[in-house]
Amino acid sequence: MSRYRGPRLRVARRLGDLPGLTRKTARRAYPPGQHGQARRKRSEYAVRLEEKQKLRFNYGLSERQLLRYVRKARRASGSTGQVLLQYLEMRLDNTVFRLGMAPTIPAARQLVNHGHITVNGKVVDIASYQCRPGETIGVRNRDKSREMVKANLQYPGLANVPSHLELDKNNLTATVNGVIEREWVALSINELLVVEYYSRMA
Repeated sequence: MSRYRGPRLRVARRLGDLPGLTRKTARRAYPPGQHGQARRKRSEYAVRLEEKQKLRFNYGLSERQLLRYVRKARRASGSTGQVLLQYLEMRLDNTVFRLGMAPTIPAARQLVNHGHITVNGKVVDIASYQCRPGETIGVRNRDKSREMVKANLQYPGLANVPSHLELDKNNLTATVNGVIEREWVALSINELLVVEYYSRMA
């Protein structure tokens, strides 16, 4: 299943607040569809599936991409759920979003794909690029690129820049000082349920 390109508010109404997907807030507090207001007793599988979908839609991943990240996290040392979140948060598109250079992750992905973002002075147009401690993220030295990012920085998607990133607004550069800590993940999610979902699938 490829990346979702449909109405974002519909997803936010079903899954709850997804800060990376959209800045809009739904007028209706119940899920979309004919049975949105009906009380439902959700099975354990449904609860785990919902947590997995939150992760997928917030970070804009296909099912195959997310499965690949889960397998990679399993091989790494440490808590699989936390390592999975770190991999997703350290993606270049998400890092650009967390710096406030783009209002949402899809907008950040577009900035990266169109060659507006540099890593260590070189243009990187791969949204899934894993940012590493010590790297410098900047904006390409073109008027169009700089104007877009300056405009976005005035109204960032999230108020606070995470502790592992250091932003220099004047020069439009940022330094990655480390790996993100769990409490700085903006998405409200139980990552253990995501790991459980895939352990039962595999």
